[in-house]
Amino acid sequence: MKVAVMTDSTAYIPAHIRDEYTIHMVPLNVIFGDESYQEEIDITNEEFYQKVQETENFPKTSQPSIGYITNKLEELAKDYDAVISIHLSSGISGTYQAVVSAAEMVEGIDVYAYDSELSAMAQGFYVLEAAEAAKLGRTPADILERLNVVSQSIRAYFMVDDLTNLQRGGRLNGAQALVGSILQVKPVLHFVDKVIVPFEKIRTRKKALSRIMGMLEEDASIGKDVKVVFIHANNEQAAVSLQDEFLAKYPTADTSISYFGPVIGTHLGEGAVGVGWYVK
Repeated sequence: MKVAVMTDSTAYIPAHIRDEYTIHMVPLNVIFGDESYQEEIDITNEEFYQKVQETENFPKTSQPSIGYITNKLEELAKDYDAVISIHLSSGISGTYQAVVSAAEMVEGIDVYAYDSELSAMAQGFYVLEAAEAAKLGRTPADILERLNVVSQSIRAYFMVDDLTNLQRGGRLNGAQALVGSILQVKPVLHFVDKVIVPFEKIRTRKKALSRIMGMLEEDASIGKDVKVVFIHANNEQAAVSLQDEFLAKYPTADTSISYFGPVIGTHLGEGAVGVGWYVK
C-alpha cells in the first residue's frame, strides 16, 4: 500500500524538507484588505511581517476551501492508496473538518485526517514522523499508532508580547486578554482541549521564557532523547538564544529553529516565541 502524507501550511515545514520527505501541503490564506495570499506560496514569512508593519489594516486569515482540498486529494488518488492528513488544531481552525468533508467526496483513496490539536512546528513533528514511517512502507494503522504515541509526550508552550491579536481574532477569551493587558502580564500559553488558554500568568517576558525553558529541561533531564523546536515570530535571535542556552546544557540534543508564519503570526503578533518538544 502506497501512503501519502499531507499537512497544511501552518506546520511551517520548509519546502526543501517537504520535497525530501514527499510531504504534500494545502495552504491557508492571509488576507490584507481585498488581497488574499496563500502562505508558503504567494507570500514569504519576511514579506508578511514587512506588510504588517506597513499597513494599518489588521490582516485576516482563512482556511483552504473544500474544493481546493478535494482537488488535492483527487490528485493524490492517482498515485496513492491512502493519505495521512495532519492539520492544525480543530479548535482554532476549520481546516481539519474541511479535510474530513472533502474526503467524503473523493473516491479511490482512503483519507485519514488527524487533528494535531496544536499548530506550527509542534504540528510539524507529527508530519515528519508520519513521513518517515510512510517512507518505510508502514500501513496507515501503523502510522496513526505512532502519532498517538508521539501525542503522549508532545508539549508546546508559547508567549506573546501583546494579547490584542489573539483576543481580536477570537483565539483567546476576551476577559483573559483584558486582564493581561491591564496588568502587563506575559502569560505562558498552551493548547488544552484544542484551544489556546493561559498556562500561567507571569509578569515579565524574561520570567515567562525561563518558565518554559525550565519545563523543557525538566523533561530533558530524565535521560530520554527529546526533539526540540524553538519558534519565533520575526524574532529569530530570540529563538537562537534559547536554543544556545539549551544546547549548552544538553549538547547532543536534537534541536531546530522554526517560525510562526503569516497565518499563525496574524494571531500571535510579532515577537511571539514558542518551544515545542517530545520524547523520541
